[in-house]
Amino acid sequence: MTKPAAEAVQLFAAGSLKDVLAGMARSFEAANGNRVATKFGPSGLLKDEIVGGAKADLFASANMTHPRALHDVGKTGPVVMFARNKLCALVTPGLQMDSAGLLDRMLDPDIKLGISTPGADPSGDYAFDVFDKADALRPGARAVLRAKALQLTGGATSPAPPAGRTVYGWHVAEGRADIFLTYCTNALAAREQYPGQQIVALQECLSVAADYGLTVINGAAPAAQAFADFIVSPAGQTIFTNHGFVPATGAQR
Repeated sequence: MTKPAAEAVQLFAAGSLKDVLAGMARSFEAANGNRVATKFGPSGLLKDEIVGGAKADLFASANMTHPRALHDVGKTGPVVMFARNKLCALVTPGLQMDSAGLLDRMLDPDIKLGISTPGADPSGDYAFDVFDKADALRPGARAVLRAKALQLTGGATSPAPPAGRTVYGWHVAEGRADIFLTYCTNALAAREQYPGQQIVALQECLSVAADYGLTVINGAAPAAQAFADFIVSPAGQTIFTNHGFVPATGAQR
């Protein structure tokens, strides 16, 4: 009997998932013989590509909003929350601060504050949520932070870092940001490349959780669903935990 041809799966996924999902794709290929082609980038831009007709079988977003938007226009099946993250502050070496003093530093007019591009990249949207929480603590803080925040990455024309370098650590190392609000997993990756950079946790009153959503595009090959099942399986969730994410399976739209 002729062995069925292996299926190719086209995965569109948030840039913050690159390390974990690229490794999972290799494991899936080895176990099932189905090739996984990956495209990583800002979730909002990837969602727009799919709406515009780009060929994708599986979409893994850094929020629930973008996959739900695809579901709501009839392009995908259910949306499943598969991981959680949160924002941290990546801080340039030598800038003294702790969690309690972070908001003061962000409001300081002499401090360059970097974020991702809201709308295109959920990390930027989550940063705006932090600014909203800051406003509840200090009226007027939202306007100050939105006005000064430098949208350094996540946009359609944002500059790319040198090959092999994280964009967040690169911007901080090059002096374009003194503080960069990004996912804690991204901050950890940046500090591995730039050991002098600091990671400062946000106080609970400013903390923002990031829920990651996964959905299979209608008409996708069966292997796409199989890979999605692997992501939410206990084995897959253990891999996410090992990469610094908080597993969050079972929540569907």
